[in-house]
Amino acid sequence: MNPLEAVPHPTRRLAVRVTNDAIRQIRGGHPWVFDGSIVSVNHQGAAGDMAVVFDSDRQFVAIGLYDPQSPIRIRILHQGKPLTIDDAWWTARLAAAIERRQPVLAAGDTTGYRLIHGENDGLSGLVLDRYGSTLVLKLYTPAWIPHLSTLVALIGELLQPDALVLRFSRGLGATLPFGLREGAALIGEAPTAPVLFREHGLTFEADVVHGQKTGHFLDQRDNRNKVRSLAKGMNVLDVFSCTGGFSVFAAAGGATSVHSVDLSGVALETSRRNMAHNDFIANVRNSKHTVQAGDAFEVMKTMVQQRRQFDMVIVDPPSFARKQNDHDRALHAYRRLTRLALDLVGNGGILVQSSCSSRVSSDEFFAGIHSAAQSTPHRLSEMLRTGHGADHPIGFAEGPYLKTMFARVQAHAGNSHR
Repeated sequence: MNPLEAVPHPTRRLAVRVTNDAIRQIRGGHPWVFDGSIVSVNHQGAAGDMAVVFDSDRQFVAIGLYDPQSPIRIRILHQGKPLTIDDAWWTARLAAAIERRQPVLAAGDTTGYRLIHGENDGLSGLVLDRYGSTLVLKLYTPAWIPHLSTLVALIGELLQPDALVLRFSRGLGATLPFGLREGAALIGEAPTAPVLFREHGLTFEADVVHGQKTGHFLDQRDNRNKVRSLAKGMNVLDVFSCTGGFSVFAAAGGATSVHSVDLSGVALETSRRNMAHNDFIANVRNSKHTVQAGDAFEVMKTMVQQRRQFDMVIVDPPSFARKQNDHDRALHAYRRLTRLALDLVGNGGILVQSSCSSRVSSDEFFAGIHSAAQSTPHRLSEMLRTGHGADHPIGFAEGPYLKTMFARVQAHAGNSHR
């Protein structure tokens, strides 16, 4: 049975009035209308209803998807002149997103990348990732569910995948309507084993049914490739290594050894397999790869006490600020990681540190690294700051989340243990 057969098609259009401030935000390109900005709704809406926003003169402002249970009450699809959201509109929006990814495909060595980046591609709360011939559609709001039949048909027509797997954000996973299941196949058959794909010519596996996010952290692709270009002859420490993306690239770049640290033993076993997928490359075969399961902070603290040294330390933690109240605690955690990492980088070595917390700005993050460094016997010389790759475009103020610093580390004169 097609899992979408029981999903009703949306029929209701809601007339919504919002505050003047919300109208200014919408006209400025912001994709969200929060519940506190709603002045009136002409009917009790259901998730997925089309909400038409009018101003005080009853003039059209925007149209979007309604979600009565979310603080983000309306996810804007279009603002400006009135139009109808129909198959032609959906097709044009999907085709534009696909076309935007052409720079990623130009080299011909990458088959794992993001096709739709939610709000930043004008499709708020929806992500579509490709892993070879398998696609993963992830929803962050139930407002998309009534529109799945239309979207799936167009995805099948435009991209012709062997399989399309449905995933949901953690907030939705326990209460799926209409019998929908996490990991169900909307096209083809859901994979029963990890899917192989290529990233800058290297081979990785993704558990598209059960893995974190959609199976792999695609947003760090270009930063991993930068690590490959720097790693020759180095002993590398990869902290929060997850499934070994940075580790494999470091080995492929000629690292003498790579030590992967993560809390998850399952992720570390995947990192071993990812390394093995690339052992046809001499550099990978010749690089010594070791793994260690444990809390990154505690592992690094112990390594500092043991006076261990690495030529490159990579620190790529999960988001420390999932809500605004976590902001200050996240900054403190990043600074603590910087201090620990710097004590593990040998003189003249490289620190690579990332943040994926959208609630911590780039300026705050980079300033925090320098502030932490000033409290240590080390000097930082920045090499590079990076953000999002071409498949993760930025379309609105809250869109940026990924930031990474590459920095050369030098000891202060008189720092005897360097």
